[in-house]
Amino acid sequence: MSDDRFADGMKMRRAVLGDAHVDRAEARKTDLDEDFQRYITENAWGAVWTRPGLDRSTRSLLTIVLLAALGHWEELAMHIRASRNTGATRNDIREALFHVAVYAGVPAANHAFAVAREVFAEVENSEGGREQ
Repeated sequence: MSDDRFADGMKMRRAVLGDAHVDRAEARKTDLDEDFQRYITENAWGAVWTRPGLDRSTRSLLTIVLLAALGHWEELAMHIRASRNTGATRNDIREALFHVAVYAGVPAANHAFAVAREVFAEVENSEGGREQ
């Protein structure tokens, strides 16, 4: 079961975050965090993201909102970048961040909008101005 969950999790992780990101993360693993990385892959990606109850876009938006509400800015940026692979649009993200303002506070949403602007600018620059 654990090996199947790991394989399913790795497949989902690559589909959402992209091969390049996952390859970099895998290359950085050490003896210290190897078990933890497996735990994340099996549980976050293999047990939660692969569940049939929500589509990938909705899971992506939920993740973005939670990361913004908790102030996990690097992870937020990573998941905003990953939205290119999940189907969550720029407009979806904008609307989700309004929920952050109401339910988690304006400062969190304000910072999340700043992160989103930076990520979208980075993506547009790397893709020759193509908007999501």
